[in-house]
Amino acid sequence: MAKVRESALSAARSSSRDVILDAARTLVVARGYDGMAVSDLCTESGLPASSIYYHFGNKLGVLAALLERTFEELHAQFPAPSWFDDREPLERFEAWLTTACASLDQRPDYLRLLLAISVGPHKDAETVRSTVRRIRDYAHTSWVQVLTPVFAPDGSEEDEAFVEQLAVLGRAMTDGLSVANSFDGMSYSSRVASFVSLIRGLADQRGRAKGMPSDVDGA
Repeated sequence: MAKVRESALSAARSSSRDVILDAARTLVVARGYDGMAVSDLCTESGLPASSIYYHFGNKLGVLAALLERTFEELHAQFPAPSWFDDREPLERFEAWLTTACASLDQRPDYLRLLLAISVGPHKDAETVRSTVRRIRDYAHTSWVQVLTPVFAPDGSEEDEAFVEQLAVLGRAMTDGLSVANSFDGMSYSSRVASFVSLIRGLADQRGRAKGMPSDVDGA
């Protein structure tokens, strides 16, 4: 019986923790972190302040835990480029981007949350900054992995530098779309064709440039 009671108590604590984090996500996306008071968390979650302090210590602890859970959820849902390794590089890129944008359309609150967190003074807190950095590094790495076979299959420094620039651009595009999604209702998937066309055009341009004789060869 003691084990049963202990298991039930543990489940209740886990459930209340998730309820608080769900409430925090709703409030941060709607108002920003600075606009979320502990009293708001109590109202939104239906739990007393003592539960919030028990699980998280303070409001910043709630934010840190929310970011950590967001990273875990995003990691589980976001497609890896390796899912599409059976395709040619450009088709692999298009399939990955299509799937990634579809997953973001299903949970637009992921990037809205990061955007809301990134504009306040709390972004400099180490517990917040380290988790945000991990999320953004994960996204950047995915872009690099999917673009490298297209632009840097031979691993030249120049081509790898170009891939890094495109990865930054791709991540910035999704950052911007989180704003467009929030204010204009624009879906992430609606921009896939445009960005795929851009990548295909760049790949064609660089391929033709490399196939042309250099001035030295032509001399």
